[in-house]
Amino acid sequence: MPYSPRICVQVQSVYIESQSSPDEERYVFAYTVTIRNLGHHMVQLMGRYWLITNGNGRETEVQGEGVVGVQPHIAPGDDYQYTSGAIIETPLGTMQGYYEMIDEQNRSFRIAIPVFRLAVPTLIH
Repeated sequence: MPYSPRICVQVQSVYIESQSSPDEERYVFAYTVTIRNLGHHMVQLMGRYWLITNGNGRETEVQGEGVVGVQPHIAPGDDYQYTSGAIIETPLGTMQGYYEMIDEQNRSFRIAIPVFRLAVPTLIH
């Protein structure tokens, strides 16, 4: 069984109407991620991978070091929260991915980011 400390990831997304231009197929979303360390050891977030899918099924992959320019350490019982954004060409889409992390013994592991929806509120019934 792969090594996996107890890390909880929660995401909330919001449509940013003021920065979007539906006439130009530009829909801007902000998402806030909370990463909670439920384990007993310090962890560090080293990198991220996102799979962004628009409403037409077009996929965009994003990879990079850290999140919002940092590689945060998360102590046991603590959480780390950040807000970032995504721009897609349709009013509905999804994001999912994983974080690359290391523990105090320098063991690397991945934490899945569950799929979440990017949606213009008027489209949800």
